[in-house]
Amino acid sequence: MARPTSRVLTLLELLQSGGIRTMAELADRLGVDARTVRRYVGHLVDLDIPVEAIRGRYGGYRLAPGYRLPPLMLNDDEALAVLLGLAAGRRTGLPATTGTAGETAAAKIRRALPERLARRLDAVMESLAFTAEPGEAATPETGVLLAIADAVRHSRPTLIRYTARDGRRSERTLHPYGIVAHEGRWYITGSDPEIGQDRTFRLDRIADARPLPGSFEPPAGLDPAQRVLSGLAGAAYRHEVTLRIHGTVEQIRTRLPAGIASVKEIVPAEAADPHTERWFHVELRAERLDWLPPVLASLDRPFVIERPDELRDLVLALADRLAASARQA
Repeated sequence: MARPTSRVLTLLELLQSGGIRTMAELADRLGVDARTVRRYVGHLVDLDIPVEAIRGRYGGYRLAPGYRLPPLMLNDDEALAVLLGLAAGRRTGLPATTGTAGETAAAKIRRALPERLARRLDAVMESLAFTAEPGEAATPETGVLLAIADAVRHSRPTLIRYTARDGRRSERTLHPYGIVAHEGRWYITGSDPEIGQDRTFRLDRIADARPLPGSFEPPAGLDPAQRVLSGLAGAAYRHEVTLRIHGTVEQIRTRLPAGIASVKEIVPAEAADPHTERWFHVELRAERLDWLPPVLASLDRPFVIERPDELRDLVLALADRLAASARQA
C-alpha cells in the first residue's frame, strides 16, 4: 500500500505534466476519495507549491502557469553530505552504492549543481582517501574542507588557523598534499615550509583556511593515507610501548592496525612468506594503557612486554581476574 507521502509526490508529478486535472481523475489515479485529494493538495500548498483550484463542470486542479519545480536545490553542506555519503557507501560496501546506481546518482547530482560548487566538490572527492571503517565522528567545517581540497587540487600554499590538542592556537602556512578520513576523523597531511617537515593536522581543529599566492610541487609517489597512518602511529603520547609478538603481520594487524602501531621484523628474512609466524617488534604510543591488556589477550599470540612495567602489571591483573572468574562455579 502506498504511503500518504508517496501519493502526495505522485499528485505533484501529475500536476507537473501540465493542464487541468479533474477531481475524478486525480482520485482515480491516486486510489483515494475526493476529500483525501483535497487534503493532499493542502499539503502541497503548505510547501509553497502554487496549486490552483479551477471551478466549474470541468474544473479541478493545476499548477500556477509558468511554475516549474527546480530539478535540485542543495546548499554547500547538503551537496557535500550527499556526495560524501555515496563515497563512504562505496568504500564500506554499502548495498546500492557500490555499483552503477551509486555512480549514476553522483553524476546526476553533479550535473544539477552550479558549476562553481560542482568544481569545489570535485576537488574534495579527488583529494579524499579512506583508511578504515568510520568511528566516532569529528566533523570539520564545510568551508574549511572545501578550501583545503581546492588547495590540494591546485598545489596551492594555504594559511590555516589551528588549535592543538592542548588548546594552543597558531597560524601557519601549509603545503597540503591530501585529505584522509580515518576512523571518523578528517586529516590533512602536508609540509610546513617554515620548519621543513611533513605535518598532519585534524581538520576539525582548523578554524580557517585561506589560499596564498604561488604554488608548490608535491613529492613524487605521494600516498597521503600512508603518511597519516604513520604520523598517527608516531605521535607523541603519554606512554611509549614496545612489545615482541610472535605471529604473522595479518594476525597482529587485526588488533593493532597501522594507525595505532608500527610492526617490524626483528630479524628480516629475504622473501619471507607473509603467512609464516615469526617474532615482530611492535611499537605504539598511548595516553592510557588500560585498553591494551584485553587487546593482547584477544590476539592469543605469544608476546613479551619490553616497556613500560606498568603495562606488565596491568596484564598480570587482568590474568588474575580472568583466572578468578574461570574458577567460579
